[in-house]
Amino acid sequence: MLDIKQIRENPQLILERLKNRGDTYDIQPIVDLNQRQRDLETTRSQLQARSNEIGKLVGQKIKSGTSPQDPEIKDLREEGNSLKAKLGEFEPQEKEIKAEIEQRVLALPNLPSESTPIGKSEEENVEIRRWGDEYLPQNSNIVPHWEIGEKLGILNFERAVKVAQSRFVALIGAGAALERALIQFMLNRQVEAGYVEVVPPFLINSESLTATGQLPKFAEDSFKCAEDDLWLTPTAEVPLTNLYRSEILNSEELPIYHCAYTPCFRREAGSYGRDMRGLIRLHQFNKVELVKLVSPETSFDELEKLLNDAEAILQALQLPYRVIELCTGDLGFSATKTYDIEVWLPSSGKYREISSCSNCGDFQARRGNIRFKETGKKGTQFVHTLNGSGLAVGRTMAAILENYQQPDGTLHVPSVLQPYLGGKEILEL
Repeated sequence: MLDIKQIRENPQLILERLKNRGDTYDIQPIVDLNQRQRDLETTRSQLQARSNEIGKLVGQKIKSGTSPQDPEIKDLREEGNSLKAKLGEFEPQEKEIKAEIEQRVLALPNLPSESTPIGKSEEENVEIRRWGDEYLPQNSNIVPHWEIGEKLGILNFERAVKVAQSRFVALIGAGAALERALIQFMLNRQVEAGYVEVVPPFLINSESLTATGQLPKFAEDSFKCAEDDLWLTPTAEVPLTNLYRSEILNSEELPIYHCAYTPCFRREAGSYGRDMRGLIRLHQFNKVELVKLVSPETSFDELEKLLNDAEAILQALQLPYRVIELCTGDLGFSATKTYDIEVWLPSSGKYREISSCSNCGDFQARRGNIRFKETGKKGTQFVHTLNGSGLAVGRTMAAILENYQQPDGTLHVPSVLQPYLGGKEILEL
């Protein structure tokens, strides 16, 4: 959530930075509503002060011997009752204005950082680096990952549709084992890198989704339980960040690093017709997520470290990839700066996103009221939150199925995963 004080005092600057995202935003209603709110607060404070003064004055006069039935006392009490009636009218007005301001501010995305490249769409994202050209597969007959997966009997989309609907998959035998191996490998590596593993709730409430920015904007992309205020988690970023909602942390507790495996659920609204086959865009997928809560002074350095932690998984798996810095027009709703990691999928001859690493600044912390206090200093500050996939497991599986294909139709198991599969080096029919 943007700072209402910043919106009020620098509306033109806010508009200019929001304009870089490529959409049109009208913040004048927020400025006007905030002024009305401040005017009401001023008037209410003046009336409350007069009411308190009357109460004190009546008490003094009665104490000094004036009869409670004295006309002056009656007049003061009538004025006091009138003021109390007026004050009673202020509360619903202020509550209504506050709710409208909050609704409008919650709809505004985060401001791009000053270092984020300005651009209108993904076409203007900036490639930072590539890694692993020496690992590009030499097999010239690579088939899409879903084809080799079905041939090996480890992916079954047809039976998953029977159980659920399209955009689901059943992992069978070595496919299930490979998925489990990837999850365990990723968690082990991130714990070694200093993250504390968490198993969070997989069902989350609306307040949690609002805090991290999924609500209200992305409600249609999430699955909701019909009879409860609970949603299926779209990413572990949500429960991990919300573990600290409405808390004041000690500065000594920062930075906080968490990692978690969860299944993730997304409707993929607006993506129908895209990636209908395979593991790239499913309604249910597994992911290992990395989340950091840090002090504002270190957040951009922490983003670089987070990116390196995600890259380390692909390097260990020897999967070629590139790092892209997103431009302002392609930036996620809650992010101020984002790097995407795209893994090479040889069957299509393209790099595809496998991780998105973002610094959200204090945007989510304001929405979730997550603050910290420095020892010996007055007041509190909002933490900065960061998140990144470390990695999307299904997309990693897809990359392995394509990059590790053998000319004879078998699949070589990456060496770092072999210990998790009983030493197995080759998957075959």
